[in-house]
Amino acid sequence: MGSADPASRYAAAGVDRSRAAEAVARVAELAASTWLPPVMAGIGPFAAVWRLPANLPPEAVLVSSTDSVGTKTKLAVALGSHRGIGRDIVNHCVNDVLTTGAEPLFFLDYFATGRIDPAVLSDLAEGMASACREAGCSLVGGETAEMPGVYGIGDYDLAGFLVGMTSARDLLGPALVRPGDLLLGLPSSGLHTNGFSLVRHLVAELDLDLGAIAPGTERPLGELLLEPHRSYLDPVRQIRRLGGLHALAHITGGGIVENLPRVLDDSLAARVDRSTWSVPGVFSALQGWGGVSDEEMWRTFNMGVGMVCLLAPEAAAAAQAALGDDCFLMGEVAERSGPDRVVLS
Repeated sequence: MGSADPASRYAAAGVDRSRAAEAVARVAELAASTWLPPVMAGIGPFAAVWRLPANLPPEAVLVSSTDSVGTKTKLAVALGSHRGIGRDIVNHCVNDVLTTGAEPLFFLDYFATGRIDPAVLSDLAEGMASACREAGCSLVGGETAEMPGVYGIGDYDLAGFLVGMTSARDLLGPALVRPGDLLLGLPSSGLHTNGFSLVRHLVAELDLDLGAIAPGTERPLGELLLEPHRSYLDPVRQIRRLGGLHALAHITGGGIVENLPRVLDDSLAARVDRSTWSVPGVFSALQGWGGVSDEEMWRTFNMGVGMVCLLAPEAAAAAQAALGDDCFLMGEVAERSGPDRVVLS
């Protein structure tokens, strides 16, 4: 028996190395556009190399975060719109690192799919690169995996890994939070990257038209659902410069109810006044269509709040003056008097 071409045998198994090489070359080009001077080796070698600055902050610490876009990718595939997904994963990780008081340094991604589509991967990479440039961090590498039999043709998953740095003296968190601290909310841009398994269930069950204008909004439902995850780097930098910031809660899966307690010690609770901001129409539309209870909505979605800043009372007015309409006072921290860590009123 004659020997078959190994490349064609691998392609017959569902992995096309030529197509993968074409796609990765485009990713490398986009990644290079984000590289800052500390990048000593990026995409190409087996590992990226980042030079630590000579003027390290006192008691320097590295901070890391990882996450996935989750099933929002299924809607992106259905609508053929992928660039925002790349922004989603970078901004989500940036926000997680921000909660410690750190600044982002570099980012890596993991892309897995049933069959590599160079156009889709290029769109994702463009989204990641643009978000990295805006955050002042470098896209230094990642992994592209073609996995037929694990993922369906057209399906993919996108995860990200971000490293930042700060000083141990400047770390934010529960140790700084006190009774009387105020809660300053920063608006979300939409659903961000959480709750999409429920959203997709409602879309399928109710046969919702993703191209139709959602009630209480001025945009098609599909556009609202794919609105990229917002980065809070700039407003948080402004607040930090003013002083008095004690902690940050990134409102992701679990909503305000489950994320605020992550920056409170066991003796404290957060009192949240829901009348202090208007819940965006997309959430109300989804709740009305699906008959979803208030409790489930508030434990699933961010409900219009992407980040909560916990500040000393004297710092809140200065932060509001600096941010204007891009923030709202939404409650306060108090001594805990019952089982609930977050009290919604």
